[in-house]
Amino acid sequence: MTTNGSEPVGGTDETLSAAASGPRPDAGGSPTPSTGALPASAPVGGWDPLAAVRRPDDPPLDVLLSGTVFFDLVFTGLARMPGPGEELWSEGLGSCPGGIANLATAAARLGLRTGLVAGFGDDAYADWMWDTLSRDEGIDLSASRRFEHFHSALTVSIATTGDRAMITHGHPLPEPLSAMAGRAPAARAAVVDLHGETDWWAFLAARGTRIFADIGFDETGRWDVADLAPLAHCHAFTPNAVEAMAYTRTDTADRAVRKLADRVPLAVVTDGVQGALAIDSSTGEEAFCPAVPVTALDTTGAGDVFAAAMTLGTLAEWPLVERLKFASLCSALAVQQFGGSLAAPGWGDIADWWRTVRAQADAGDLRAAYTRDQYLFLDGIVPTCTVQGKRRAQGTFALRSDAGEH
Repeated sequence: MTTNGSEPVGGTDETLSAAASGPRPDAGGSPTPSTGALPASAPVGGWDPLAAVRRPDDPPLDVLLSGTVFFDLVFTGLARMPGPGEELWSEGLGSCPGGIANLATAAARLGLRTGLVAGFGDDAYADWMWDTLSRDEGIDLSASRRFEHFHSALTVSIATTGDRAMITHGHPLPEPLSAMAGRAPAARAAVVDLHGETDWWAFLAARGTRIFADIGFDETGRWDVADLAPLAHCHAFTPNAVEAMAYTRTDTADRAVRKLADRVPLAVVTDGVQGALAIDSSTGEEAFCPAVPVTALDTTGAGDVFAAAMTLGTLAEWPLVERLKFASLCSALAVQQFGGSLAAPGWGDIADWWRTVRAQADAGDLRAAYTRDQYLFLDGIVPTCTVQGKRRAQGTFALRSDAGEH
């Protein structure tokens, strides 16, 4: 069994349990209470990175998310894509919840009390994903809903050297997510998609939720600036450089982030291997952070991990440059694993990485010493207590995955 980090920090890893049947919809298809709801005082995963800034009147959730959950089936270890009519055998196979589950899992593994608004079917895939998200990852699904006679959306991903192809099947939910969102517990922050349902953002902002928005690639090529109108309700906007430059009609990421800073208090532009730039007008900070150099195996969900880490850093009131460095590090750790949501790092990964870098620097490695000096703030963040390991993508349901071995 694989874990989140080579071993749990100071402890032993949990044994994966067999997939249990998730909660089933009742005869009328009404919402089913979450089995993963956490009391407001309970730290997620035994470690609470926000303990120093929590107040008695804080809402029960740190972050609220909404979107579509997919069952992701990932094939790895293929030298090339199959041709027409050709059958190839893959060396690796993994499965995990995908879609918005990537972001929800990333947030929960970083210790954020996370709530998810999503629709689930009544099939076996939905049973397993509900159980994985609520029980194993500690995500509050109290505002999510199971629908009778509705099946899960599914994506098959084929990863080869330097390439990836996906096939997806699914149907629109019987009920819009905005109708479910009103039942969600209050949250300090929400991470949302500008291409999703936006009519409930005003409600979130009115009750004090700080909204962090992202946006995807505009396949129409119009890059209509009107798409950014909902940013009026948002605290932060975190597009990548291509998206940011297209919407702001600029030719560099630096110019783009400055234009976006006129729209939201916190503007962040990610630029892949070139790093990330940010301006926080609420604090007067400007920052740039180079990317952490790693060999990427699977970039699925890397942006979600970055967004979750930025949200944590903002709620924790860290300096802007430390938020950027932490988010870049978390993304770098994620892309070294296969499997989307279950590749998201936890504090065990972060502690393992920091311990390794410090040891290499102490042994005279100059590159490691440079990296150590850039991340010294982790000494005040990384837990010194036992942190439980996290599982990676599995094979079909409860069987061990070998996706990460190829």
